[in-house]
Amino acid sequence: MNSELVVAKKLLEQGDVIAIPTETVYGLAANAFNQEAVSKIYAIKERPLFNPLIVHIKASSYLETIAQNIPPKAWQLATAFWPGPLTLVLEKKEIIPKIVTSGNETVAVRIPSHPIALELLHHLDFPLAAPSANPFGYISPTCSQHVKKQLGDKISLVVEGGICSKGIESTILGFDNFEPVLYRVGAISKEEIEAVIGTIQIKNKSTTLPQAPGMLSKHYAPKTRFVISTDLSKSIEENRNKKVGYLLFSNQNYGLNSKQFIQLSTENNLSEAAQKLYAAMHELDDQNLDLIVAERFPDIGIGISLNDRLQRAQETNF
Repeated sequence: MNSELVVAKKLLEQGDVIAIPTETVYGLAANAFNQEAVSKIYAIKERPLFNPLIVHIKASSYLETIAQNIPPKAWQLATAFWPGPLTLVLEKKEIIPKIVTSGNETVAVRIPSHPIALELLHHLDFPLAAPSANPFGYISPTCSQHVKKQLGDKISLVVEGGICSKGIESTILGFDNFEPVLYRVGAISKEEIEAVIGTIQIKNKSTTLPQAPGMLSKHYAPKTRFVISTDLSKSIEENRNKKVGYLLFSNQNYGLNSKQFIQLSTENNLSEAAQKLYAAMHELDDQNLDLIVAERFPDIGIGISLNDRLQRAQETNF
């Protein structure tokens, strides 16, 4: 364990909050068994207490320490996708404080695949509650600089882990009478999940009391006004007199100069676009623009997850 992780371990054992890298986004982590430490996460993020957190564990063998009555399909999904960006919402055990679950009798849990996060978890005697390391509602961080820019003065340590490989949050799936329900589309597509367990129903929006993290309709948003476009040529013409930054997915530049847009993928690759999306949103949000216009993604695979993030960012801006 390197010196930075030694410090991270000590801080977490003391009940402090730190930022850690995962393959999805950087997380704001604390001992999930320590109610006071978890309350610091909510305070630092200014996150409403009714919005539950994800608990990160080190191995599937640890799952029954914090969850019970686990459906067979949950074990199938864990075998297929863990470690990785799939969160399962399961009936919790008493060991998990209710502040973690916002009073729900279920807990959201996953095993991250980032090697640094996994190494840290293996050296701890407790799991980590860890939502994204950003102020509530703002763009998620996909590198340590994003965390330092937004929360650097509020936390003791940001563990360096490079750029997050997935770039968007985990897919969240729960169960209703042992049947799977998709609560949040994310880095693993609906099609990939259905290939393992069959058809799943979707329930991925909640404006009041969410059953799982990531269900609020307003989220992932820059401070700059943000809109989605299905016709870039028309959007460019309508906003000629404004200072606008464009997020492009298609490999044409619509006559824009290079300073006006960020290309998320030169080869229409959705995975590449996902990895770059939040970093591009951060970059444009720092440019004092009148407007950010994002080109809508194709509604296939994780393009559905990316459009979900764009939609929530747009809804926050109105």
